[in-house]
Amino acid sequence: MSNPIIEPSGGGVGAFVRELNLNDSMTDDTIAVLRKGLGEYGVLFFRDQDITPETHAAFASRFSNININRFFTPVLDYPMIAEVRKEPEQKTNIGGGWHTDHSYDKEPAMGSMLLARETPPSGGDTIFASMYSAYDTLSDGLKETLGGLRGVHSSRHVFGENAARFKDKDNDAGDRLRNAQEATQDAVHPLIISHPISGRKALYVNPGFTIGIEGWVEKESKALLEMLYEHARQPEHAYRFQWRTGSIAFWDNRATWHYAVNDYHGARRLMHRITLEGDALAA
Repeated sequence: MSNPIIEPSGGGVGAFVRELNLNDSMTDDTIAVLRKGLGEYGVLFFRDQDITPETHAAFASRFSNININRFFTPVLDYPMIAEVRKEPEQKTNIGGGWHTDHSYDKEPAMGSMLLARETPPSGGDTIFASMYSAYDTLSDGLKETLGGLRGVHSSRHVFGENAARFKDKDNDAGDRLRNAQEATQDAVHPLIISHPISGRKALYVNPGFTIGIEGWVEKESKALLEMLYEHARQPEHAYRFQWRTGSIAFWDNRATWHYAVNDYHGARRLMHRITLEGDALAA
C-alpha cells in the first residue's frame, strides 16, 4: 500500500491523515511516516475508522507499549482501553481543563489515541494546543531563564483521595474514575524539553498536573506558571477538532495540551482511549 497523505489542519497544531484505513495491514514504512508526522504536527486526526477494539489496540501497539491506566474505568474485556464517557444526566466531563496526560509519571506517556464510539448531535469538541508554538513565541530572555528550571508534577490533586470530585457536590465524575488510593505519583521534568521524535524544543508544563517549580516557593511558582499558561492557551497555538463517530485523535503528550469541551449536556458521548508508554524527558 502507498503511504498515507498527511495534511496540516490549518490551525496552530495538528494534521489530518488521508487515504489510510486502519483495518488494512500497515508496513513499518507507513508507521514510520505516521510517527514522523506525529512528532512534527503534535496531533494526527483520522476520520471514518470503523475498527474493533482489537484493531485499535494492535494499531496503537505499533508505536509503543500500551499503558494500563490506573484511574479510568476500562472497557469490558479490554483492560488496555480506557472508557471516557459522559451520560445524558451527568454534568461533569472527563478532561474538561487544559492538561497533558501522565505528566505526573517519571516517564510520561508518549501519546494517547482517542477513538469516538458515540458522539452527541452537537458539541463535545476537543481543543489542542501546540507546545512547540508556545515555546517558539517566547522571548529569547524568557527561553534562557526557563531552560534551567524544572517543573513539579503530581497526580494527587486530580485523581487522589483529596481530589476536587470528592469535595464538590456538583462533580459527578466519581463513578467513572477509580483507585484514588493509588494516586501517589510525583515527578520532576524540565520546563523546556527536547522532543524525543522531532528534536524541537517544547514547553512542558500544564495547568492540570504541574503544581510548582523545583526550588521555588509557591507564590513565585504560581506567578510564572500562570503567565506561561496564559501564553500557551492563546488561539494562535490551537486547533478545535470536531468529532464524528469513527474519528480518532492521536496526540503526542510531549508536544501538546488538550481540553475536552463540556457543551453537550443531555447527550451521551463515549470514547475509547489507549495511552502509550514514553521515556524520561531531557532538556
